[in-house]
Amino acid sequence: MAPDRRYSFAWPAIAWCAALLAACYAPVLVSLVKNWNSDGDMSHGFFVPVIAAWLVWQKRDKLAAVTPRPNWWGLALILWAALQLYIATLGAELFLARTAFIFSVIGMILLLGGTRVVRILAFPLFLLFFMVPIPQVIYNRITFPLQIIASQAAEAALSLLGIPVLREGNVLNLADQTLNVVEACSGIRSLLSLSFLALVYGYFFEKRVWMRVLLFFLTVPIAIIANAARVTLTGILAEVKPELSEGFFHEMSGLVISMVALVLLILFHQAFARSLDLYDRRHAHPAVA
Repeated sequence: MAPDRRYSFAWPAIAWCAALLAACYAPVLVSLVKNWNSDGDMSHGFFVPVIAAWLVWQKRDKLAAVTPRPNWWGLALILWAALQLYIATLGAELFLARTAFIFSVIGMILLLGGTRVVRILAFPLFLLFFMVPIPQVIYNRITFPLQIIASQAAEAALSLLGIPVLREGNVLNLADQTLNVVEACSGIRSLLSLSFLALVYGYFFEKRVWMRVLLFFLTVPIAIIANAARVTLTGILAEVKPELSEGFFHEMSGLVISMVALVLLILFHQAFARSLDLYDRRHAHPAVA
């Protein structure tokens, strides 16, 4: 019987490339971490590289069984990322600079390991893009419509509850207080974090690719509904006790609503998946008349 041959990577080369990337992109990475710490919309960024690294560790047996086949297209991708970083530095464009680092990581893996290694690590590499804030132009185009939707939904809900409210754009005028649905209350925070969690959850708990895609896109309506519920809750608290609509209670309501949104996504998946399994079983073994 032939012995089980397991190939190892050129770890010294990997270490050197990783050190060079860290040195070249140190200012970009420091700026990115500061962004995670200061921007509530990107607080999930701290978890992205940790989860990606853990997923890579889970694939260690597959990686150990692969024969590294260096691909020089990886060097071309690294050079492209360097050019992208140079252009981003000249134009003070943070998104291009930060994504250049991810492209460099992919290029390094392609250069040292080959296309098969990249395919094995495709999902954790894709997750790395979630640690980069979206461009400000796109952010502004997304947040304002979300603010209006949340304001409209909250106005309708408060009216149904018998609470008098007058909406002017993204401003809700209550009897004793005015609520301004600002960018932080647009729902973009829960949308970004929920979409990331949906991908990770689907990867571990769902084998069907189409179901993973469905879960990912479902984060949009779920995040919108959850955020509208948060604004409505804030309006109710403002009527009961105005100080409850600010500070600690307001921040806690955002955290609770985000957790509720994740639970709703999981419940939907479990119910839908079990319905499909039951349907498949019935059609695989139809009852005899």
